[in-house]
Amino acid sequence: MVKISSLFKRNNQADESDYMELDLASIETSNSSGPASMYVKIATINEIRDTPRIKDEVYNGNIVIVDIGRLKMDKITYERVLKDLREVAADVNGDIVGLGEQKYVVVTPMSVKVSREKIGGA
Repeated sequence: MVKISSLFKRNNQADESDYMELDLASIETSNSSGPASMYVKIATINEIRDTPRIKDEVYNGNIVIVDIGRLKMDKITYERVLKDLREVAADVNGDIVGLGEQKYVVVTPMSVKVSREKIGGA
């Protein structure tokens, strides 16, 4: 609950009563009832030899969010990596979509599609 006096503070400094301590360790352990059927994995591609591991994750049924921002410097490698990722998405009947001014790519496995409709924002 926000205190009315805190809305009109002149210095806009927060004090400790404005924050709540979160115990994330208890949340992580309480949700570990067993292995999941699918994971969301995060990857960074620096060069073409990084793609096989990402492809393996998609073939294993996981969603992979790939940071391809470092590849923008080398157009040939960038195009080749995207071609490989498009092919793996097509092979597994999944999906691929670029995010964040093409800095990130999301590759999904079979029966997972990414909606192109944005929620909220302009």
